[in-house]
Amino acid sequence: MARGERARYWQYAELPGVDLLHAHYIHKAFSRHTHETFVYAAITEGVEAFHYKNDLVRAGPGQIALVNPDTPHTGHAGVPEGWTYRTIYPDAELIRSIAADVLDIRGPVGFTRPVVDDPYAAQLVIGVHRAAEEGNALAADSLLRLATARLLRSHGGQVRPLAPRSAGARDAARARAVLEERMERPPTLERLAADLGTSPFALLRAFRAAYGMPPHTWLTDARVRRARRLLDAGTPPAEAAVAVGFTDQPHLNRHFTRSVGVPPGAYQRSRGAGRKNVQDGPPPGP
Repeated sequence: MARGERARYWQYAELPGVDLLHAHYIHKAFSRHTHETFVYAAITEGVEAFHYKNDLVRAGPGQIALVNPDTPHTGHAGVPEGWTYRTIYPDAELIRSIAADVLDIRGPVGFTRPVVDDPYAAQLVIGVHRAAEEGNALAADSLLRLATARLLRSHGGQVRPLAPRSAGARDAARARAVLEERMERPPTLERLAADLGTSPFALLRAFRAAYGMPPHTWLTDARVRRARRLLDAGTPPAEAAVAVGFTDQPHLNRHFTRSVGVPPGAYQRSRGAGRKNVQDGPPPGP
């Protein structure tokens, strides 16, 4: 981690289905990646800039960056001094259950904007962190539900069903399935397109339209996501690297840190006994 940067990635055992990140980044640049979870990132200092779909957006103090599951995005400093934030990564099923309980919304939910100016909601997100740090399970759970209800009510809601897939989208989905199955030894784009009965350029265009990134970028992201599951299960980072198709552990370290924000070893230690805190250096400011 670069000089002056700090990150703590952890879980609170009494708040299952939620990961927490409290970090200060200056030179950090997240590669284009996705999460299986939602992302609520409350900025406390500085400015974070990130590409979200086709737009470059910025979030500063009092604002929250909101990312839906499986939505490609990046992340980097929007000002020279970097940014500090407290981020919650709640499981999608947990958010759906909160929406059904609090707002009586059934089915898939999501957010319509990547950045919202809502200082009160930002304080709720920060409050979840502080309650978890203090071991106050009742407050952590309550504040998470209040934050989710407010954010969904004001900045999101129920997600409409997807339109029927085009032929290109079906090819993209089939290509994705092949890449998932052959993650360790993926085919070339030309071979993949030929097997699907299409052209390389047509497949590249369809895949980008369906998943927001070209196949090779999606594959790197998918490898990191699978590596996370292996690390969660206790697989050593070096073994996880080879299992998902990276050449070695340094290769995994580089891509994992660009997507998750901390190295795989630090990430795995956060899944240790009792889900205790893990940090790379002391925690950042407020």
